[in-house]
Amino acid sequence: MKISASLMSVLVSMSVATAAHAFPLGTSDDGAALRWAPLAPEEELAADVDFTGIVSLSNCSGSLVRFRTSLPTDQAMVLSNGHCLEGGLPAPEAVFADVASRRRFRLLTTSGTGNLGSVYADRLLYGTMKSTDVSLYRLASTYAAIETKFGAKALTIAENHPVGGTSIRVVSGYWRRTYSCALDGFVNELREGGYRSFDSIRYSKPGCEVIGGTSGSPIIDAVSKEVIGVNNTGNEDGARCTINNPCEVDAAGGVTVDKGRGYGQETYWIYSCLVGNTLDFNKAGCLLPKPNQSAAGFAVEQDFTDAEAAE
Repeated sequence: MKISASLMSVLVSMSVATAAHAFPLGTSDDGAALRWAPLAPEEELAADVDFTGIVSLSNCSGSLVRFRTSLPTDQAMVLSNGHCLEGGLPAPEAVFADVASRRRFRLLTTSGTGNLGSVYADRLLYGTMKSTDVSLYRLASTYAAIETKFGAKALTIAENHPVGGTSIRVVSGYWRRTYSCALDGFVNELREGGYRSFDSIRYSKPGCEVIGGTSGSPIIDAVSKEVIGVNNTGNEDGARCTINNPCEVDAAGGVTVDKGRGYGQETYWIYSCLVGNTLDFNKAGCLLPKPNQSAAGFAVEQDFTDAEAAE
C-alpha cells in the first residue's frame, strides 16, 4: 500500500474507485453529499445492525468506540485504519502513538441517511500498518457530551479473540452501506505490497466484498453488537500480494490468492495493552507494535475552523 507521491496525485484525480483501500475516495467536505442508497437484497439481512456510532472520515469509514471500562466522563474515541491516517499511508514499520490530531469525524443518524454533526479529535492515541492496520483517535468531547448533544452511543470493543463462524456486519460510514456475512476464519499472514498483517479476519463470500471507502469500518458481531475488528482490505483483481490485492501466506510459506475476498484486523489486541484506560506498550503480553515515530513525523489534518469545533 505504499505509493509514490506522483501515483497518489493520479489516484486522487480519479472519480471512482473499487479497491478496498481508501486513497482516492474523498475530500475534506465528504459530508456535503450523502452516498446512501436503498438496501440491496443481500443487505436486508444486515438490518439488525444500524448506523449507531458510525462515523465518516474525509477518506474512510470509522466508528465511535469505547472500552468495557470506559466511563461517560471519559473522552470518547474513534476507531479506523492505520492507512486512513491524515498525511497518507505510513511506512510499513512506522508506529505512531499519543500525537496531536485535528481530525474531523461526521456522526451518522441511526438510519445512515443523514449526519448528526461533527466530532473532533485532539490526539491520535495509536496508528500503524505494522503487523495490523489500525488507528485509534481520542476526541475532544466526552461520551456523555456526545450522547447529550447528538443522542449517539459508542460501540463497545470486544475484549476477546473473535470466533470463527460468527455472523458479522461491516458498516461503512463513508458509503452509508452495510455488508453482511460470516467470519470465515483467520489468516496466519496477510501480505499486501510491503505490508504484512497477522491473524487477520477473513470474511465469507458472498456478502462482504468490500470496496474503497469501506476502510476503517467496524466489524460488528451481529448478536452481541460489539466491535470485533476493523475492516481494511480485499483482493480486487486476483493479483498476488500487490497493493489492493492481498494474499494469504500460511505457516509453511504457501501463498493463496482469492479474488473478491475481504479481510479485517482484530481489535482485541488493544485490550492486551490496556492499563486502566491507558495504552501501555510495555505491558506484558501487549500485542500492538511499540511506537517508534516522533510527533514531528505525523501530518496533522485540520479541515475545520476553531469556531466550528466550538459549536
